[in-house]
Amino acid sequence: MAGKFELSVSKNGKFLFNLKASNGQVILSSPMYESKDSALQGIASCKANASQDERFVRATSSAGEPYFSLKASNGQAIGRSEMYSSTAAMENGIASVKKNAPDAPIKDLSED
Repeated sequence: MAGKFELSVSKNGKFLFNLKASNGQVILSSPMYESKDSALQGIASCKANASQDERFVRATSSAGEPYFSLKASNGQAIGRSEMYSSTAAMENGIASVKKNAPDAPIKDLSED
């Protein structure tokens, strides 16, 4: 089984998506979007930018935990990872996004 995007609606009515790896683990979460169309554009941007290593911004939280963000060509954040226990684990997360995002189907949970 390959990875997939899950598009959903939050309690406040805004849209968001998660990219899940083939094991079901969330590897990238989007910011909140005002409309479904905007969230779908975010997914398209994620698919387009995920193969480019320079689009991944590697960072460390104030607690010392590594994480990454994926940015579009205009510098806007498309999504962010969870906090990782090590830099190696974070790099595995980035590799998973690169592998899964470009061809991942979209499961639309916003209509359920």
